[in-house]
Amino acid sequence: MSLTLYYMPGACSLAPHIALRESGLPFDTLRVDGKSKTTADGQDYLRVSSKGYVPALRLVDGSVLTECVAILLYVGDHSPDGKLAARTGMSSRYRVLEWLAYIGTEVHKAYGPMFTPTATDAEKQRALDNLGKKFTWVQNELGDRPFLLGDAFTVADAHLFTTLNWTGFIGLDLGSWPGLKNYHARIGSRPQVIATLKTEGLIKS
Repeated sequence: MSLTLYYMPGACSLAPHIALRESGLPFDTLRVDGKSKTTADGQDYLRVSSKGYVPALRLVDGSVLTECVAILLYVGDHSPDGKLAARTGMSSRYRVLEWLAYIGTEVHKAYGPMFTPTATDAEKQRALDNLGKKFTWVQNELGDRPFLLGDAFTVADAHLFTTLNWTGFIGLDLGSWPGLKNYHARIGSRPQVIATLKTEGLIKS
C-alpha cells in the first residue's frame, strides 16, 4: 500500500500535493467532492475523515493523518534526507514550523470571509484589508530570498504558494506586492508544481 492523498482541487490540500510530488515519495490521489462528501472511487469521505474537509493522507499502515501542517511535516520528514522540512533539532526546522504556523493561522484564515457566502461586503472588505497587511509582512520578511528559508524549497513554500494561489479565486491582484507576485511565479514554474496544478485541473495540460 502506498500513501493516498485525499484532495479537492485548489484547496489547502494543494500544499501537501505539491510537497508529495517534490519529495519523490510514491503516492496516489483521490479527489473528494465537497458537497456530496464522496471520493472519486465512491467512498464515503466521512468514513475516511470525520472532519469532512481535506486534506487527509492515508499512510502505508492504513491509518489516516489529517490537518495540512501535520501532513506537510510528515511528507517533509519522510522525504529523502528530510530536505523538505529539516531534521528535528536543527534551527531551520523551527523556522519551517514558524512559517507553517503563520501561514496556517494568519494568511489562510484571513481568507475566510471571502469564501463565506453569507459574509457582507463590509466583512469581505475588512478581510481584504487584513489579508493585505499579512501579505505586506510576508513580502518584507521574504526580502530577496528565492524561498522562505533561503536557497532551499521546503514544505512551507508549498503552503505559502497555495494560499497565494487563492488570490486568483477572489480576484485579488498580487501586483500590489511585487515581491510576492514574483515569488508566486517562481514557485509556480517548478516542474513538480506545474504537474500538480495540471493534475488538479488548475491549469491546462
